[in-house]
Amino acid sequence: MRATFRHVKRATLALALALATGAGTAAAEQVLHRGNGAEPETLDPHKSTGVTENNIENDLFEGLVAWSADGKVTPAIAESWDVSDDGKVYTFHLRDAKWSNGDPLTAEDFVYSFRRAVDPATASDYAPILAPIVNASEAIAGKVKPDQIGVEAVDAKTLKITLNAPTPYLTGLLCHNIGMPVHRATVEKFGDQWTRPGNEVGDGAYVISEWVPQDHITLVKNPNYWDAANVKLDKVVYYPTEDIEEELKRYRAGELDITYEVPSGQVKWLLENMKDEFHNEPYLGTYYYVINLTKAPLGKDKRIREALSMAVDRETLVDKITQAGELPAYAWVPPNLEGYEQQQAAFKDWPMDKRIAEARKLLAEAGYGPDKPLKIELLYNTSENHKKIAVAIASMWKKALGVEVTLRNEEWKVYLDTRDKKNFEIARAAWIGDFPDPVNFLDMFLSDAGQRNDAGYDNPKFDELMHQAAATADAAARMKLLEQAERLFIDDVAMIPIYHYTTHHMVKPKVKGWAFNILDIHRDKYLSLAE
Repeated sequence: MRATFRHVKRATLALALALATGAGTAAAEQVLHRGNGAEPETLDPHKSTGVTENNIENDLFEGLVAWSADGKVTPAIAESWDVSDDGKVYTFHLRDAKWSNGDPLTAEDFVYSFRRAVDPATASDYAPILAPIVNASEAIAGKVKPDQIGVEAVDAKTLKITLNAPTPYLTGLLCHNIGMPVHRATVEKFGDQWTRPGNEVGDGAYVISEWVPQDHITLVKNPNYWDAANVKLDKVVYYPTEDIEEELKRYRAGELDITYEVPSGQVKWLLENMKDEFHNEPYLGTYYYVINLTKAPLGKDKRIREALSMAVDRETLVDKITQAGELPAYAWVPPNLEGYEQQQAAFKDWPMDKRIAEARKLLAEAGYGPDKPLKIELLYNTSENHKKIAVAIASMWKKALGVEVTLRNEEWKVYLDTRDKKNFEIARAAWIGDFPDPVNFLDMFLSDAGQRNDAGYDNPKFDELMHQAAATADAAARMKLLEQAERLFIDDVAMIPIYHYTTHHMVKPKVKGWAFNILDIHRDKYLSLAE
């Protein structure tokens, strides 16, 4: 899932804080204030693409299963499920649950929602996550109608999902927002306005009560939520906080209880002075520079791409620029996934002088050098952290290879549109795992992955290996096939991995229930405030 940031002004934040807490009710209510990066593009769980949207959607909606506080799959709307002997049929047994408007939540709601998610008219970037379901890929491609996918309501409380092949990570897939149900009558009545305050009907722990663009989004507890008795927070206020320097100031002033991020330049100070409130933990994500493979010269000459990757001094970057404990990345898939061995770039252990010498040789073979310097444009979305990294890497390329780099920054929505339309040469990007399995990183580069394949990568052998892995029941054999796919992908240099993430949040001591998980998903239903 794409990582995002957005700006919020101090005056409007303070005003929203006052309005959200309410005179005379602050002592009685539990109100949490969270920084949340970018202004959400949408809160439709089948259409959103960013972490900031997903943070809120995890409060508004809930699928058959969901992530626990410590990042494990846990029963949600489905209180239990059975798996057939061949691993291809999952039968989910739904609990007595209601929508926020009081309507009963039934298996038919999930049938409608899964069909909507794969419908080409929905244009969901994440619909391919449902590809293991029979006919889902065909529906996404418009080859069959959505009502032909392998999702069936056996009765009001029983849902059957039929798969193309055994998929041991299916429940992890269904924790994703693409597996969240939506209220059909509401969607059909309000169209693209169905998630606005006063319109939205969900099945999560909260409902949206206020949305002031570029200011705040307020959620209030849903009394019809099946587990409402265990939800402690009465209200959650999310603030767009692209300016992370300002976000930290707001936190230290007591206006925020949780930050979305912290400035990289402040990490050392925070570790020394606010260690008990600073959470710096491993994260299932990779920061990378994607290369537009549909555009010459970079997209058509692997030698240029490999030279650029070799010349990035990742160790210096994380030690001197980001300074937040990140792990230099030479692979696409993050480390620490059970049963999987990362596929590193061949030059990973070379000293920098050897890498630079080889990079110069490759660039010369491609026709570039002192008399004809390579000229490229590097795109990033507005953020001081992204800017610092871009400036540093541009300097590395200039010093080592003589490459002339033009930096271009855009606001989040404009930047997304630019990437989706392939109007770039190299662009800053990040991918945050939706579930802890390497396929979640690799399948976005399938040739038919749509806009998720932001590089325009198209290698039939890679596709074949991925399809073989999807059809393999043996866990170890499946991982070997995925390793082969990553090896091919890394050798093709469709992107330049920069570092693997760690998470950086400031969390007030009064916030209880915050737990480490590698997905960095912290649902507000698990949080509370100390009296």
